[in-house]
Amino acid sequence: MPRPSLRSVNARNLRVLRASPLAEISGSLGDLGTLLPLLIALTRTGSISLSSTLVFGGLFNILSGAFFGIPLPVQPMKAIAADSISRQVDVRGTASAGIFVAGAVFLFSATGLLGWFARVIPVPVVKGIQLGAGLSLVLSAGGKLLQPLGWVSPSWADNLVWALFAALLLLTTARSRRFPYALFIFALGLVVILLQRISPTSSVPLPRFRPWRPVLFVPGIRDFLPHGLEAGLGQLPLTTLNSIIAVSHLSADLLPALPAPSCTALGFSVAGMNLLGCWFGAMPVCHGSGGLAGQHRFGARSGASVMLLGGLKLLLGLVLGESLVGLLQAFPKALLGIMVMAAGVELARVGQTLNDGARDLRAADDDEDGEAGEGPKRSREVGPEERGQRWAVMLVTVAGLLAFRNDAVGFGAGMCCHWSLSPPAWLDRLHRRTSGVARREAGEHECLLAGRPSEQEA
Repeated sequence: MPRPSLRSVNARNLRVLRASPLAEISGSLGDLGTLLPLLIALTRTGSISLSSTLVFGGLFNILSGAFFGIPLPVQPMKAIAADSISRQVDVRGTASAGIFVAGAVFLFSATGLLGWFARVIPVPVVKGIQLGAGLSLVLSAGGKLLQPLGWVSPSWADNLVWALFAALLLLTTARSRRFPYALFIFALGLVVILLQRISPTSSVPLPRFRPWRPVLFVPGIRDFLPHGLEAGLGQLPLTTLNSIIAVSHLSADLLPALPAPSCTALGFSVAGMNLLGCWFGAMPVCHGSGGLAGQHRFGARSGASVMLLGGLKLLLGLVLGESLVGLLQAFPKALLGIMVMAAGVELARVGQTLNDGARDLRAADDDEDGEAGEGPKRSREVGPEERGQRWAVMLVTVAGLLAFRNDAVGFGAGMCCHWSLSPPAWLDRLHRRTSGVARREAGEHECLLAGRPSEQEA
C-alpha cells in the first residue's frame, strides 16, 4: 500500500476526530496503565526528569500521530526502566542506556538491517512475541497492581471493590465503541483523588505552577560502562522485536485499511526520540505493541488520539512539571490494573489470526522495508500439518518469553523451534551434504567387510 502524504494523513486524523471525538479521547488514555507506574517510580528514584519527560513525550506523541496517522504510543523502555528503578540509577545513567539503544537502532535502520529482520523472522515468532507480551501485561497487572489490594484495603479509594466495578463496566461496554471507557475510568480516578484531597487526613499534594527549565545531562564514560551498556543490551532485543517489528505487524492486523508503518521508519522514529530527549533527562521511550493494542481497544483509530494526549502532556510538562508526582502516585491502582489487563488481552488476541489472515499468508508480498505491498489481500489456506507447526512455534515463543520474562529468550526459543520444523536452506543443504558423505562412507565400509571393491576402486 503506497505511503500517503502528510497532508492526507492529517486530513484523515481530523475527519476521524470530528466523527468520533469521545472514542479518540478515550483511546488516547488506553496506555496510561503502562505509562503511569513506571513514570512515577522513575521520578521517585531520581532516574529521570518528570518535566522533560512530559515535554518531550508530548512532542513525540504529536509528531508520531501527525506522521504515521495511527494511534502509535510513546512508551517507556521497560527493561531500562526496571533496571534503573531496582538499582536507583541517576539521570545520566538512565540517559546513557537510552542513548546506547537509540544509536544501535539508528545503525540498524540506516543499514537496512531492520527491514531484513522483518523479512526473515517468521510470523509465528512475531505473533508469539505479541501474545507473550499481552499475557505479560495481564500477569503484571494481577501481580503488581491488583494482588496487593484487599476488598476494603488499603483505603476506601483503592481496593478490589473498585477493581470489580471497573471490570464489570468493561465487560458490559465491550461491544460498544461509543462508550469512552478509558476516559470514564481516568475521570473517575481523578474524582477519587479529589475526594481524598478533601479529607482532613489526606496527604495527597496538589500540583502547583512550576515552569519547565531545560537542563542538559551529559553521560560520561562511567555512566555508559556499568549501566548504559548492561541495561541497553537487555533493552535492545525488546525494542527491536516488540517496539518495531511487532508494531508494524500489529498495525496491519488492527488497522488493515491503513498503510502499516515500515520497520525502517519506526526504527528512525525510536532512534530520533531518544537521541533528542535523553540528553535533557527525558525517560527513554519507544513504540510498544501493547500500547497500540490498548489505545485501539479503547477507541483510538487515528493519529489524532495520540496528538491530543501529546498536547496535554506538553502543557503539563511546561506548566506543572515535577509537582505532578504526588497526584499521579495517588491514582487508584485498582482502576489502573483493569486497564492494563484489558490492554494485555487486546494484544494477546492477535494470536487468533495466526492461521487465518496472518501477514505471511496474504497474496501480496512485503516490500524491502517490511511494509505490506500492493495487491490483493486474500489469505491462502493452511493445511493441518502446517497449522500445527505454526501453533507450535508461536507457543514455544510464548513459553520462553513468559518463563524467563525476556523477549530475547522467547525469540531464540521460537526460532529454534521454527528451524527444527522448517530448516533454512543453508542448513538443509548442509544436512544433505553431510548425509551423503555418511552414506558413501557406510557403503565403502560394507564393501570392505564383504571383500568387494568400493565404487571408487572399481
